[in-house]
Amino acid sequence: MRKRLNGYIYECVLVDLNTQRDFLGSDAPRQVANVATLVPALRNIIAWTRRNEVPVVSSMESNRPEDSDGSNFPPHCLDGSAGQLKLRFTLMRNRVSVEGDNTIALPLDLFQSHQQVVFRKRTPDLLCNPKADRFLTQLPTREYIIFGLGLEHSVKALALGLVARNRRVLVISDGCGYWSASTAEFVLRQMAAKGVKLITVEELLARKLRRPRRYSRLINGNGRRPGNSGVYPALPLTEPTGDNGRPKADAPSRTNSRTQRSA
Repeated sequence: MRKRLNGYIYECVLVDLNTQRDFLGSDAPRQVANVATLVPALRNIIAWTRRNEVPVVSSMESNRPEDSDGSNFPPHCLDGSAGQLKLRFTLMRNRVSVEGDNTIALPLDLFQSHQQVVFRKRTPDLLCNPKADRFLTQLPTREYIIFGLGLEHSVKALALGLVARNRRVLVISDGCGYWSASTAEFVLRQMAAKGVKLITVEELLARKLRRPRRYSRLINGNGRRPGNSGVYPALPLTEPTGDNGRPKADAPSRTNSRTQRSA
């Protein structure tokens, strides 16, 4: 069990991996094979998260134009592109972004003032981000519940990495996106053999949690938390959308990632 943070241990923390438009949009260049069933599943997971006020760690895949993953897919999740943005419903109103700078300096009490912490990810494994590694390794929680994509790479790497760090890990099997059904089935069996508990969206929705304390709003006017220089408010996360799910023509292309009061 990790050291309590101000005497508090979270019952669970959700980890949302790469729920971005270039993987889940109708015209996504690297759309997952199970997108038709995955998006409704993600909506149910997020709705449960909001009802229970569960803290969320999210990753945002971020590629540079010169980067290549060696596949035949076109470039995706490029820095500053519309396709890099997260689906709007996956974002909590009270959130903060943490930029990677190859250091481990960040406050571990971000969930005292924010429900969602978003990390930029430049490799398939979120734990290759030193800040994310430290945060997830040292956070006082009884278990992590992982969902998102892709199951073959990012989900597998994070789940097994956390198990290796002696953390209890659950993966929502039908809440994960994949490109190959046969590979995804093999990965699920592999994770289960390594100690990861597999659950379904239905099982998650049936779970009732004690309602945690509400998140305070301890930020300065510039969006940074007092006394901490490693937390930034300026990572673009999503765009306002119309009824068809596309960005509104007259809407700003970026939102501020500090605590927001949405209508």
